[in-house]
Amino acid sequence: MVDMQFSDRRLAALYDLYCPTDERSDFGFYLPLVMSARSVLDVGCGTGTLLGIARDNGHPGRLCGLDPAAGMLEVARSRPDIEWVQADLAAAPAWDQEFDLVVMTGHAFQVLLGDDELRVALTTIAAALTDRGEFAFETRNPLVREWEDWHLRYSGGVVDPAGVAVHCECEVLPVEGDLVTATHTYTGQGWDRPLQSRSTLRFLGSEALSAFLADAGLAVADQFGDWDRGPLRDDSPEIITVARRC
Repeated sequence: MVDMQFSDRRLAALYDLYCPTDERSDFGFYLPLVMSARSVLDVGCGTGTLLGIARDNGHPGRLCGLDPAAGMLEVARSRPDIEWVQADLAAAPAWDQEFDLVVMTGHAFQVLLGDDELRVALTTIAAALTDRGEFAFETRNPLVREWEDWHLRYSGGVVDPAGVAVHCECEVLPVEGDLVTATHTYTGQGWDRPLQSRSTLRFLGSEALSAFLADAGLAVADQFGDWDRGPLRDDSPEIITVARRC
């Protein structure tokens, strides 16, 4: 068994099969923000689906995707009309007030695990924003304890572009504080061995999020509990935040 962490193109391609665009309700929230911004940075862009949709819908300005995973960007770079950067926020270019909008979709914000890592990331994002720029992202509401049914929700089968039937088995490891780790083991018909992706996510509440944002010179402008812009409540599945420079 090999832990590929989406550095392998096969796993990167499977990501879009297990998270198909037509089932992603978050794009309905983010796409209008992207289309109304002249310059956009998508942090943790993955295979670049959101930016590709924006370009296909006529976005005329700068679209830039940032992701540390080589496999993801190998897929994304099929779109030469978008700028792609392989790095995490700690190693990102020194963008100075270049973007009207920074987004982190697909719960990418939750891969920022340590306090120092989070502060560096938010400081980098704040520096990249124009004076009136916005940072939009979401994190799962820890009060809902969504991870308790991930072994059911994220296990299942798909057929890859080569016609191979692939099955994913999700296992959630014991929770450690605000960190939740899950493994996804993929087996394919005719594969010589399984592939495994392992990820750890941090679950922060709204008060902790606001404090980290404030430390980076950002303030919460809007906050919602679902993709229909409903109010944030204790039982809301998401904490969807739009922040601006103070």
